[in-house]
Amino acid sequence: MQTSQRGIDLIKRFEGLRLRAYDDGAGIPTIGYGHTKGVKPGMTITADQAVQFLREDLHGAERDVERYVTVHLCQHQFDALASLVFNIGGTAFRDSTLLRKLNAGDYAGAAVQFDRWVHGGGKILPGLVKRRAAERAMFEDAQ
Repeated sequence: MQTSQRGIDLIKRFEGLRLRAYDDGAGIPTIGYGHTKGVKPGMTITADQAVQFLREDLHGAERDVERYVTVHLCQHQFDALASLVFNIGGTAFRDSTLLRKLNAGDYAGAAVQFDRWVHGGGKILPGLVKRRAAERAMFEDAQ
C-alpha cells in the first residue's frame, strides 16, 4: 500500500516546507518537508524537489506500517499510520501500545493511542497535539 494524496497532504501540512537548508535544532541540516539525507548548509531546492524527497522518505514509514501491522487497513487508516510513523519512527511504532491494540483488532483502542504521542523533550507540544488529532481523525475517517 502507498500513502494517498490525502495522507501526503496531511504530512506536508504538519512538516512544513523549507526550500533552503536549515538546522533542525539538533544540528542536522534539513530541507523540504523534513528531508535530511545529503543535505548541506546553504543548499536550496524547488517545491517539486521537496515533494520528491518527501515521497522517497515516506517509503520507509510505509514499509514499517506494512511490516508491523497484521490486520486489514483501509486507505485512510494506512495514511494516518504512515504520517505517525514518518514522525515518530518505525522502532517507536513497533513497540507501541497503539500497534499492539491495532493488531489485536481493537481499532477504536488504537485510535485513542494517537493522543499519547504528543510529547517532545518531556513536554506536551501543541503542534503534536494538533497533528495527532488530525491523524486520529483520518484513522477514524472523521475528516
